[in-house]
Amino acid sequence: MEFLKLAEQRYSERAFDKAHPIEEEKLSKILEAGRLAPTACNFQPQKVYVLKSNDALWKAAKLTHTYDAPIVLLVCYDLNTVWKNAREEGYNAGEQDASIVATSMMFEAEDLGIHSIWLRGFNSKLVSESFELPENIKPAMMLAIGYPSESSAPSPRHSDRKPLTDTVEEL
Repeated sequence: MEFLKLAEQRYSERAFDKAHPIEEEKLSKILEAGRLAPTACNFQPQKVYVLKSNDALWKAAKLTHTYDAPIVLLVCYDLNTVWKNAREEGYNAGEQDASIVATSMMFEAEDLGIHSIWLRGFNSKLVSESFELPENIKPAMMLAIGYPSESSAPSPRHSDRKPLTDTVEEL
């Protein structure tokens, strides 16, 4: 599909069809889109955990609203491999890299007819503890994915977009 059309039609899903599981080949394509995503200096610090067991989904739902998605992708980055900016002390590209990875997976899912919602309403420390993540692995966001239910619909605000003149400026 043409990318701008894909970007325009995609919306945050809040009503998943729990009876329609995601096919493994489609999940593999979604994960591959994340693997191919650009990262700072191509360091590829991303670590994606596929949460689909009842226990893992229950843990995720205790940490943030997952909308009963059949799969939640916990997107993290590795502090040991992330690019660090020598010109700014303490800065690394981990969250940006993880965001690019998640966005690539989100759009691949949409292209495959699988909806998603970006989740960040959680406490990173609690996520790390709940999933027993190594100290160097930092959670950035979760991406809940699944087929839409029959009641699925975009938010009434979905099409509300500021004009380019409000968001872009030449210097």
